[in-house]
Amino acid sequence: MKNKTLKRAYQLAKPHKKTIIIVSILSILVAITEIVRPYLIEIVIDQYLTKGMIQQGFFTITMIGLIYLALVLIGNIVDFIATTTTNMMGEEVIYSLRNRLFRYTQNANITFHDKTSAGKLFVRITNDIEDIAALFKEVIATFLKDILMIIAVIAIMLYISINLSIMALFAIPFILFFSYALTKMLNKIYDKAKAIRTNMNTFLAESIYGAKIIKIFNIQNEKQKELEKYTKMYRDTRAKEGIIQALLPGIMTILENLVIAIIIWACIHHWFGLNLEVGFIYVFTTYINKLFEPITRIVENIETVQEALVSIDKVYDILDEKQYLEDFESGKKLEKIQGKIEFKHVWFSYDNKNWVLQDVNFTIEPGQSAAFVGKTGSGKTTITNLINRFYDIQKGEILIDGINIKEINLRSLRSHIGTILQDPFIFAKSIKDNIRLNRNLDDESVQKAIDLASADEFVKGLPEGMEEISQERGNSYSAGQKQLLAFARVFAHEPDIFILDEATANIDTYTERLIQKSIERISSNKTSIFIAHRLSTIVNVDKIIVLYNGKIIEEGNHNDLIQIDGYYAKLYNSYYESLG
Repeated sequence: MKNKTLKRAYQLAKPHKKTIIIVSILSILVAITEIVRPYLIEIVIDQYLTKGMIQQGFFTITMIGLIYLALVLIGNIVDFIATTTTNMMGEEVIYSLRNRLFRYTQNANITFHDKTSAGKLFVRITNDIEDIAALFKEVIATFLKDILMIIAVIAIMLYISINLSIMALFAIPFILFFSYALTKMLNKIYDKAKAIRTNMNTFLAESIYGAKIIKIFNIQNEKQKELEKYTKMYRDTRAKEGIIQALLPGIMTILENLVIAIIIWACIHHWFGLNLEVGFIYVFTTYINKLFEPITRIVENIETVQEALVSIDKVYDILDEKQYLEDFESGKKLEKIQGKIEFKHVWFSYDNKNWVLQDVNFTIEPGQSAAFVGKTGSGKTTITNLINRFYDIQKGEILIDGINIKEINLRSLRSHIGTILQDPFIFAKSIKDNIRLNRNLDDESVQKAIDLASADEFVKGLPEGMEEISQERGNSYSAGQKQLLAFARVFAHEPDIFILDEATANIDTYTERLIQKSIERISSNKTSIFIAHRLSTIVNVDKIIVLYNGKIIEEGNHNDLIQIDGYYAKLYNSYYESLG
């Protein structure tokens, strides 16, 4: 077991240290009641019943019976309190760790999400955290009790008969040997099973989100076979795990009964001068059972412990990657910005190998409208990502109002930028909530944004109006309707810089004209950036920046670029030829 894993487990347990101590003390009380009870029965059998007596001095069988009953009640009540407290602790672990992990995913940068599949994150936030909670619910609180029970039972057995105790304890080395050997095998199986489960969940998430594409290309059977491959691998791996897990309790049962048989045989044949006393045989065999019971429980918990430790590593492998966390606290907070954007000798690569932007220089003045054009992969969307600081550049500077964006508070920066993507994301909430996005906006402001986005007719046509609940990912609306909501969402937050990345591609011409008027009205004194393949939508912008393989090759307004008859002119003429 890795020291790093144990340290991580300790970090999880540390906030619950007091609870673990309390539960451990309660568990010790339960163990004491369980240890004393067999001894009381042995006294009744050998000192009362076999001698035909019901009382010796002050104590009667009835009094001993009442003491026994009291121990049973106390043991069960204390065990109930310990179990309830343990379950609550486990739920607290789930609550805090799940929130912590989700907070990490929300604060992680886009690079993290680029390299980490949604399916993998689902597994970490759900299954892995449940496995970790099981460690607290089923193992931690009972472990100390089991260890103390083993020590106490061995001490009592040695007190009763050293010779028989030695005979009983000969099984312990075999238990330790089998446990160690099988645990090593289980470790490898758990790692493999979790890797398969993660891949399977990633596949399932992709298949569910991509259900429409699967139907379009009629590949349901192929996807079914792919899932069957994953489920077969997972089934076979878990089957091996089940076989090994079943071996341990079976070995324990065989060893326990073998020891009991030897003890009875020794008593029958008076080995070591032992007499055949019913109470003696009962109490010793009972203590053997009490010895093997916690050992068996510890062995059976190996699976829970191993799964939890593997899950702890999986979860902390994410949480410990601090380099992916965005800093939302430091930096200058800007109440208002003019909207001047400057790129100075900007070089950028997603993988630190292949340059997507190479020595890019341009300036967009406050209130100016600019469009980026170029073939697919030329770097247009990358520029908008960098303005939002979704990624950090390798060389150069990006300035907003003369301030390097690395010096601006991230929340402040993004609060001044409104970006509308070609494929907007709609949450499974009401129209109003999708526009407000948990911000403190009244219904009047939401309605105003709906009107500005020319979405009033669409929203009024819904049964519940702006209270209508969207289906997952906005599947109850058309692509154009989702885009109208995206425009309303941005208009409601009144950003100082507008970025539209192919934002009108899925909207009909009539609605596009309405939205264009809205954009012109609210962005007349604000900086606007457009990325468009339909070049007819950008002919009136103040500045057109032409990109080719990550470099700016032309810059000017529409008329200027047409007159120089360069790359933009060819793109524009080709666009209109394609319409003809």
